[in-house]
Amino acid sequence: MTGRQTAEGIAPALEVSGVSHAFGKAAALKDVTLVVPRGSFVALLGVNGAGKTTLFSLVTRLYDNVSGVIRVAGHDLRRAPGQALARLGVVFQTRALDADLTVTQNLAYHAALHGIDRATARTRIGEVLAMVDLSDRAGIRVSALSGGQQRRAEIARALINRPDLLLLDEATTGLDVKSRREVLALVRGLVAGGRVSALWATHVLDEIAPDDLVCVLHHGSVLTCAVARDIAGDAGLTQAFLSLTGVEA
Repeated sequence: MTGRQTAEGIAPALEVSGVSHAFGKAAALKDVTLVVPRGSFVALLGVNGAGKTTLFSLVTRLYDNVSGVIRVAGHDLRRAPGQALARLGVVFQTRALDADLTVTQNLAYHAALHGIDRATARTRIGEVLAMVDLSDRAGIRVSALSGGQQRRAEIARALINRPDLLLLDEATTGLDVKSRREVLALVRGLVAGGRVSALWATHVLDEIAPDDLVCVLHHGSVLTCAVARDIAGDAGLTQAFLSLTGVEA
């Protein structure tokens, strides 16, 4: 494979090393370093304003990183942006589907943006809709879908190019409890099935499982990256998070 490799021969899905970013004089990220290993689900935990969306904007090149290094599947984002972005699937917090088009039309349009030919796109659309359990909604307009179904359609959209890494920025925002659980279970299932690695940005502690690798981001700095149960210790994850960040309950 091309791109940077680990000693084992396979690069992590994502490497962020020494990345800082500022808006004018206001620092949004400060020397952020984290890794998403292949085949893993990593939670990026932080309150609103911690810098999660800024980091995602750098990884997706909505902003240009002027410090540090970002690699997607071994490809340096600044030196080989096309190769890096081709290995990436993104679910933003704001809705990205055209509500007036059908699910299939949305996916076909996104496939075309990735340069996927029509015949291949038809096959992949069938594959990703099956993955997210929306095969029976293929011809339905997005506006007629429930909130949870729309989120699943957006995940299907992000999978159309068969990425190595799935970025999800507060993907359960605006969903009811049942839909939140279904979307989270879907992403975990995709990771467990070896289809993709995932970086799941959230401020909701209940979305984190004891075995998850968690990176706590606060005021633009990574305070720790460790397994959730190790962070939680005897106090529990909520109390440990409050102690780390100094956020009041």
